[in-house]
Amino acid sequence: MTAIYLHIPFCEQLCYYCDFNKVFAEGQPVDEYIDAVLKEIHMMYQVHPNKIAETFYIGGGTPTALSVKQMDRLLTGIERIVPLESCQEFTIEANPGDLTGDMLQVLKGHHVTRFSMGVQTFNETLLKKIGRNHTVRDVYHSAELLHQYGFKNTTIDLMYALPGQTIEDVTDSIQHAMDLGFPHLSLYALILENQTVFANLARKGKLMRPSDEEELIMAEQARTLLHQYGLYQYEISNFSKPGYESRHNLMYWNNEHYYGFGAGASGYLKNIRYRNHGPIQHYIQAVQDGELPIVEREVLTENNQMEEHLFLGLRKRAGVTAQSFSERFNGKDLYEVYGPVIRTLVQKKWLNNDGNRIWLTDEGLNFGNDVFEAFLID
Repeated sequence: MTAIYLHIPFCEQLCYYCDFNKVFAEGQPVDEYIDAVLKEIHMMYQVHPNKIAETFYIGGGTPTALSVKQMDRLLTGIERIVPLESCQEFTIEANPGDLTGDMLQVLKGHHVTRFSMGVQTFNETLLKKIGRNHTVRDVYHSAELLHQYGFKNTTIDLMYALPGQTIEDVTDSIQHAMDLGFPHLSLYALILENQTVFANLARKGKLMRPSDEEELIMAEQARTLLHQYGLYQYEISNFSKPGYESRHNLMYWNNEHYYGFGAGASGYLKNIRYRNHGPIQHYIQAVQDGELPIVEREVLTENNQMEEHLFLGLRKRAGVTAQSFSERFNGKDLYEVYGPVIRTLVQKKWLNNDGNRIWLTDEGLNFGNDVFEAFLID
């Protein structure tokens, strides 16, 4: 099984919390970038051919920062190279306010089946505090357009533990999202990433965030409320109505292979993790020179692969089965490799174990990183 991720690094605004590879769209060589991406895909498929792409995901940055003409050219070029006939899910990230009827008409004609919108909060004041340039009205307008053009599979991102945010703000945003009928929601706590505006403010003592206790209450109340609305938690940060789970992200969490295309994108093929040049000009130049724009490769040992199988698989509420572990690692027994670790985590009430499967407890959800670290072999 193979997935495809394609990165569009252009944004109309730079959010204060985001450390993804991105630049202001204005003045950037967008058309040259599209040419380079299509050439990279073509070159990579010559080296690593694949007849089936189960999922395709265009992220960023902000993919909908492209013009309608540029988006049509990108997607037309992709269809000429990538076998999308059996693609089960084609997702594109969109900024509320960017979607227009013309853009949706193009996307609908090019296999796109799912949208991911970075809403973050329905509190107008908080939107400005975190550097977003859309409004709540934009979210409602985009939701109406998606409905009008027949797109039912839409997910939105919401954040909690934002500066100045209250528990009531979080539950209010969830209620707004549910009123709009979104079948999937991703819920993330603010993390202070290096080289972001928020990280710099925090170092200067100028960022007032909710306490750890308030952050924990936000997460627990959000989970409870989403369950009441019929969205079940299938992964640490993701909630869905049955049948609307993100197939693409499940490919990651199941530790399947995937291509990564575009500046700063990462991929995982034949047990090699790789990363592309991040600076756009470096990326374009490498491709124009006829080279794959890979700047870093890591060959994963079997121990590395087993660790990642546990790190990623335990993010899912379904956890990891002994059968999947054995099938992946030449008959190795999960309990022989990790027996002492599993027993310790069960005693801490962070892990459940029924003898065939292990999965996080509700308490373990709050200590996910500690659980994952315990599965490091060396």
